[in-house]
Amino acid sequence: MKHLSVKVKITIWYVLLMILMAGLLLGFLVFISGSVSTQTAMDQLDQTVRDNLQQVDMTDGSLQLGESFRFYNNGVYTLVYSQNESLLAGQVPVGFTADEPFQSGLTRPVDVRGVRYYVLDFWLPLSWEGGVWVRGILEAPENPQVVQNLMNIALVVMPLFILLAALGGYLIARRAFRPLDQITSTAAAIDEAADLSRRVEVPKGNNEFTRLASTFNQMFTHLERSFEAEQQFTADASHELRTPVSVIKSACEYAEKYGETLEEQRETVAIIHRQANKMSTLIGQLLSITRLDQGTGVARQEQVDLADLVKTVCQEQPYPPERLFCEVQSGVRARVDSALITRLLQNLIDNGFKYGKPEGHVWVDLGRRDGEIQLTVRDDGIGIPKEQQDKVWQRFYQVDPSRSERGGAGLGLSMVWKIAQAHGGTMSLESISGLGSTFTLHLPEGENGKGETA
Repeated sequence: MKHLSVKVKITIWYVLLMILMAGLLLGFLVFISGSVSTQTAMDQLDQTVRDNLQQVDMTDGSLQLGESFRFYNNGVYTLVYSQNESLLAGQVPVGFTADEPFQSGLTRPVDVRGVRYYVLDFWLPLSWEGGVWVRGILEAPENPQVVQNLMNIALVVMPLFILLAALGGYLIARRAFRPLDQITSTAAAIDEAADLSRRVEVPKGNNEFTRLASTFNQMFTHLERSFEAEQQFTADASHELRTPVSVIKSACEYAEKYGETLEEQRETVAIIHRQANKMSTLIGQLLSITRLDQGTGVARQEQVDLADLVKTVCQEQPYPPERLFCEVQSGVRARVDSALITRLLQNLIDNGFKYGKPEGHVWVDLGRRDGEIQLTVRDDGIGIPKEQQDKVWQRFYQVDPSRSERGGAGLGLSMVWKIAQAHGGTMSLESISGLGSTFTLHLPEGENGKGETA
């Protein structure tokens, strides 16, 4: 049985259960039919004897029986005995040889040579001097005919019942396990074609299989997102690391080919060192974005005093305080990952100074407006053309390619966007060429951004 499928096992157990229930029902019917038959016989005995009692009388010491008195009626033998238990009228059934003592008003079974009789006695006082005993004897009815009828019905109905139970059980099991079959086929298709976009059809309702199918779909979505993030990381890394690797390779080839002075060697080492740092920073940024893509970048969200966090980040900046201004509304709290929000703010401040005007300024503002929390970073830099504003959130996109010479790889704003998404928020950008740009983080008041002002 261990080699059978779960559907077949469930069907077998279902059929066995139905057979057991049918057997119990059949036994119950046999028992009930016997009890009803016995009760009917005892009622018949009681009624017959009571009817005959009304026909018994004594006149001048002589027993008188009415015209309606029946010595044998409906299987009941009625006998009349004297006070000293001598038979006065009636005939004892041939098979009844028991010497049964008289008990007035009590119907009881008496077994004689394997045959059961029911006996009922009544004491009938006829004078102050005495009376007579009236006894009724009824042979217990046999039930074989009733049982045989039930068995005949069972022989006809049971095979059909078992067939219908097996068919119904299998159909129910197949329907119930359909989501599992779909999950299996979907997983096989994904494995065969490497197509993570396929999903299991979720059945209607809210049962265990519905929840299982939904859970598998969520798992497939997570796998697809992780796979895409891995592919993106591989593509981005291979693309962006090509340049610094080429620079390092060229520097090494030049150092090997030409005899250099100590100063030139130092310059070569410095070039290699800068490119290595660039690669390290790039890989770190790519890994962070990849974790956010996979949904694993948010380590822990908890209620944080954003006012204190923003003040601390601003105070720890290496930029001159006369160029960095911070205005914070006190008591603003939100459920966030403090490390990621710190990184978001740091990236925006760095972006404002790195790509702003020489000796430019950056303003940081935190407050609650329009039913949400807004964290704004504004600079007085060169601004971003309107047609390019929607593209700044893309990986490696740079408004001015010459910016790469300033140490950027075009990942800072992409990471900012991902962090905002991880907190259920959004980013907005307002920029005017020649006047500067304003980046704003919008956190909703809710589970992911629940803010309150003291």
